[in-house]
Amino acid sequence: MSLPGNLGDFVRRTDSPECPLIIGVGLDGRESVMTRGAFDAMADAFARGLTRKGIVRGDRIAILAANRPDYVALTFGAMRAGVVPVPVNFKFPPATIAQVIADCGARLVIYDDERSASVDPGRFPGVVFVNFDGMGADGVASLLDPGPFTPIAPNADEPALSLYTSGSTGRPKGVLLSHASHIWVANTRRNEFDLHDERILIAAPLYHMNALALAILVCASGATAIMLPQFQAVAYIEAISRYRCTWLTAVPPMIAMMLREKDALVHADLSSVRIVRMGSAPVNDTLAHQIRELLPNASIINAYGTTEGGPIVFGRHPDGLPTPISSVGYPHPEVSVRLAGPDAPLSGVLQMKSPAVMLGYHNRPDVRSPITPEGGYDTSDVFRRDDQGFYYFMGRTDDMFVSGGENIFPGEVEAVLEAHPDVVQACVVPVEDDIKGTKPVAFVVKRPGATIDEEGLKKYVLANAPAYQHPRRIWFLDQMLLASTNKIDRAALRQRAEAELRSA
Repeated sequence: MSLPGNLGDFVRRTDSPECPLIIGVGLDGRESVMTRGAFDAMADAFARGLTRKGIVRGDRIAILAANRPDYVALTFGAMRAGVVPVPVNFKFPPATIAQVIADCGARLVIYDDERSASVDPGRFPGVVFVNFDGMGADGVASLLDPGPFTPIAPNADEPALSLYTSGSTGRPKGVLLSHASHIWVANTRRNEFDLHDERILIAAPLYHMNALALAILVCASGATAIMLPQFQAVAYIEAISRYRCTWLTAVPPMIAMMLREKDALVHADLSSVRIVRMGSAPVNDTLAHQIRELLPNASIINAYGTTEGGPIVFGRHPDGLPTPISSVGYPHPEVSVRLAGPDAPLSGVLQMKSPAVMLGYHNRPDVRSPITPEGGYDTSDVFRRDDQGFYYFMGRTDDMFVSGGENIFPGEVEAVLEAHPDVVQACVVPVEDDIKGTKPVAFVVKRPGATIDEEGLKKYVLANAPAYQHPRRIWFLDQMLLASTNKIDRAALRQRAEAELRSA
């Protein structure tokens, strides 16, 4: 089977056009169904409308909105016209949102009602601003020109999408992704998993690679997406039960928040879930046990991926060996990986090469390129490899800190804390210390009903890890502080730790 060259045209069309493709479910339970036929019609109409508006191949458009079915349709339509959609993180402050719009050179900004206060058209003369639900010239409908559209045939180095990094280590960087890269991603994933007729729940934001790549996969595979505007634990639980969702992607904080919703869980049937793909942090034995209690029929996939390198890096072992629960798997057969550093090849910084690696960063000559001379991607993530070839995530080089001359990777200490049966989640951050330079402290979410205290946890870590790793202070939280990608916000927790110590 030949594949289309345009990512916006990578849609399965062998099913009835009346089949639901994306079911948008509001936090109030109201639904909006987009069929396969309606999706294609809107994508073509938007491609035609952009061309009529004078927005042409290579131009950028920014999308600033919560998840909704037409968000995906417009993204595909833009790509069909060779226009580059730029999903914008709406949790950025308004100044950073404006910075992203300016940096990408957007000629059109599409936003929803809730984000209207975050946009200031007066700052961008010549840029068109339209509301998803606006009327007349101020609405998306004004940009739709119904009729068929022939997608452009992209060049190999032509970007299909631009996703901006979270900016946790500086101002956000625009990652340029080609058409071919994410056609490869979607095609590889649908060949590995028969997703036809699956119901896939999407609650992560579409400005994040996790959700956007999953939406692309749904369009290519014959699955149906159940799409929430954002993650909210009760709505997530109810959507699984109401729509009999079979496939989830999640991060550990999401599971922790679901476990707290006792009333919603009592009335929900989560037995339909067969796969839960976990990302952002390793799954330990305690978390795996909690997932199995919550989702009794689900297999757990411990996933790893990056915006720059794509979501396919590891997979199953070629000899059929079961993947250890805390491992991200064995290198995928179409991905080349190596560990770099003084302790290689058993541990080091992961460098990987695959068809999904980015084209580069947009307009950032000031940033050292992470692309190696061989065309691979240096992830800045530290891994170790066991004797069977399975890989384990240890932490980011950016997160590693030195305490009294010892290198500490927060992930290693968090794994020890989370091995305690009373701990649901842990985050370790450094704070300044007059003697050690920096020292580790921790924030912990306890299992409901647990009685463990700070001293008890400190003793547990001292008994199960080198003394220099043990957190000098531990604070308990009802839930972790989260960044805009639903990952733990380490920077905010470090600031909180420093404030706690100053006030002590």
